[in-house]
Amino acid sequence: MVVGGRGGPAKSGVMRTRVIPQQVIARKRDGHALSAHELEGFLKDYLDGHVGDDQMAAFLMAVYFRGLGDEELDVLVEVMLHSGRVLERGGAGAPRVDKHSTGGVGDKVSLVLAPLAAELGLVVPMMSGRGLGHTGGTLDKLESIPGFRTDISLTRFDRILREVRCAMIGQTEEIAPLDRRLYALRDVTGTVPSLPLITASIMSKKLAESLDGLVLDVKVGEGAFLSGIEEARALARAMVGVGGARGLSVTAVLTAMDRPLGRTVGNALEVREALGCLAGGGPGDLREVVTELAAEMALAGGVVADLAEGRRRAWEVLAGGGALERFERLVVAQGGSLTLSQAGYGLPAAPVTRVVAANREGVVAGIDPHALGYGVIPMGGGRTRQDQDIDPRVGFEMLVAVGDLVSRGDPLAVVHGSSRDDLFIGARVVHEAVTVADGPEAAPLPLVLERITA
Repeated sequence: MVVGGRGGPAKSGVMRTRVIPQQVIARKRDGHALSAHELEGFLKDYLDGHVGDDQMAAFLMAVYFRGLGDEELDVLVEVMLHSGRVLERGGAGAPRVDKHSTGGVGDKVSLVLAPLAAELGLVVPMMSGRGLGHTGGTLDKLESIPGFRTDISLTRFDRILREVRCAMIGQTEEIAPLDRRLYALRDVTGTVPSLPLITASIMSKKLAESLDGLVLDVKVGEGAFLSGIEEARALARAMVGVGGARGLSVTAVLTAMDRPLGRTVGNALEVREALGCLAGGGPGDLREVVTELAAEMALAGGVVADLAEGRRRAWEVLAGGGALERFERLVVAQGGSLTLSQAGYGLPAAPVTRVVAANREGVVAGIDPHALGYGVIPMGGGRTRQDQDIDPRVGFEMLVAVGDLVSRGDPLAVVHGSSRDDLFIGARVVHEAVTVADGPEAAPLPLVLERITA
């Protein structure tokens, strides 16, 4: 069931005076704080079609450079939240806890975490987004599964939550439609890495889920939108504060994104790797991050006494295979199909591949996630326009990690492409992304850096 409605509460019979868009844009461009009336009016006029995408794009760029004050951020969150519907919290039953990532290259954590947390005794109403900039999106990954629907109604979403205890959908006009529209604009206007815009986007969706707890995976490093740890801390504190002000307990975990997470970058490739993790395998760094976030979710939901118990139970569930079975149930419930008995699980595969070899001897001193993330886009695996379809088959499968010794001719990665041109592009990207040197550069960041709560 849902409560609330578009536009939030309004007084009957009261006409809203429209603002002048050019004035709002200019005031924010020049660094002025907007009044609640100005900002709310501008945002609602955009929803109603009286402010165009070109004007909103200009406003987003102004916010990118000038930021938003606390009152402005509060208005943005509230208008986003009440631009659509809000799910009922519900009474009896398991705790409702979700996780959200600020985005990273190779970040397929949500695909593992949702069914794992459900196995741990939680209900997980996960609302995710599409790829932004150089990072892939959970929705794009899920839709690489044949038949999988992320655009289901809230009624069906609620039914799947009752039956499977987890569901993974995107925003429709029912949930924070203002954020959905701004999200797409930010992707193609270079305004993704803005602290207030990230905060409002994430928290408006999560507040609409009426959660009992929220865990945030805030990425740090060159592959993240906010590469510096101080920026990441500021973002984490902002989101924790927004949640706390509205009665939602939020925990933020800062995790490393100075190299890709796992070994694959690209939608179907990442789903395949996530399925391997659900089956008890997968790369160690992915398992470590998944386990830590699962423990935080279990603690937030009160189903474990401490993080140590949460980690232990998460490891046991992954090893037992129950989370994989639950994910298969989720896929079927949302219209998709997997073939778990096949090596590729029935996922789409690229028609051509190429092994990229090292051109010198040395140590893998670094793997640039930023280069790999953007490298997928010209191969068709990401968007340069809002209305663009993507090819789920393309991407990179890394065969080395930071610190590995390689000789000339040793394989660095496999490029998965839809054409010979893709293979050429991909090979160039791999050589740009993988640094082979005489010795190691700076040590990689710890996978889990710190934890921030209210």
